[in-house]
Amino acid sequence: MLKVGIVGLPNIGKSTLFNAILKREQALSANYPFATIDPNIGVVDVYDVRLEKLAEIVFKNTGIHPPKVYANIEFVDIAGLVEGASKGEGLGNQFLANIREVDMILQVVRDFSDTNIIREHSKDPETDSEVINSELIIKDLESIEKQLKIKSNDNEILQKYYDHLNSGKLAIELKPQIDKIKYEEIVKPLFLLTDKEMVYVFNVDETDERLKLQNNQTFKENPVIFINAKLESELSSLGPDDRKAYLSDLGIKEAGLDKIIETAFEKLGLITFLTAGEKEVRAWEIKIGTNAQNASGAIHTDFVKNFIKAEIVAYEDYITSGSKLKAKDAGKLRLEGKDYIVKDGDVIEFKIGA
Repeated sequence: MLKVGIVGLPNIGKSTLFNAILKREQALSANYPFATIDPNIGVVDVYDVRLEKLAEIVFKNTGIHPPKVYANIEFVDIAGLVEGASKGEGLGNQFLANIREVDMILQVVRDFSDTNIIREHSKDPETDSEVINSELIIKDLESIEKQLKIKSNDNEILQKYYDHLNSGKLAIELKPQIDKIKYEEIVKPLFLLTDKEMVYVFNVDETDERLKLQNNQTFKENPVIFINAKLESELSSLGPDDRKAYLSDLGIKEAGLDKIIETAFEKLGLITFLTAGEKEVRAWEIKIGTNAQNASGAIHTDFVKNFIKAEIVAYEDYITSGSKLKAKDAGKLRLEGKDYIVKDGDVIEFKIGA
């Protein structure tokens, strides 16, 4: 499951955003520093209208309403980070330990003007993000220092990372220069905090025109999404149609949560293939470039070693045909071997041996 850590200074809207993401009040939103003490963890469905259409077809053909199982993202809302956290300030190491194993960091930055919300440590987006990144870098330097003392053959790469981080740069920026095998063996097991994809989320005023922008903006060479956490909280209580109408009235094309999910999938190189049957219709997330044999492992690990072939119908062809059988009759069903590269929206039935 894709794991995303929500980080930022205290009182910048992380918990409000988290509550909106989960569509229920799981986190404590309060107007004082460190309202979130333990990490709040929750799983949110990645809504996919394609499953609705597939479920309709299954019902039409069988009279059975199959359950819909969406892809998931696990969000971790972590206590506010302050300058000196790497040395124990604020909640310090407790905060930093909680983001070791997330796939991506969602760094929320305060850029709203409400003076009623205490500005705890926060100054401006540029300064605030520098504080957070610096604390992550310091902790990574400590991790590498420990490894340098006990390693020998790996010292050259570790020293290269140490020098890179010590110059104020993030570990992920160095990754393209490192041999893939050595990266997997030496660097990846360290779970460096700055060796993760990062997306900036600017929490802005409700009237900010940047809320109307699409997902092609950047901040410090990383994607940036503009949201209003209070608005997202309001939207979370509405149904899909009402939510769409509300956004339309505001001149906003897409909710912040949808932008976050789309950006996370794109940043991490993820797609979904689909399965459809009486038991369930389901979306399965895999990496772009995954072949059919390895994609089958998303359903069950045993499928990989017992893989025979995959019956595949493109989603649009499946909907147009009205069933897998009709798609086959129309010449739209393909039998693919283990090396076939799965595409987003492929409706697949794997044939597995004993």
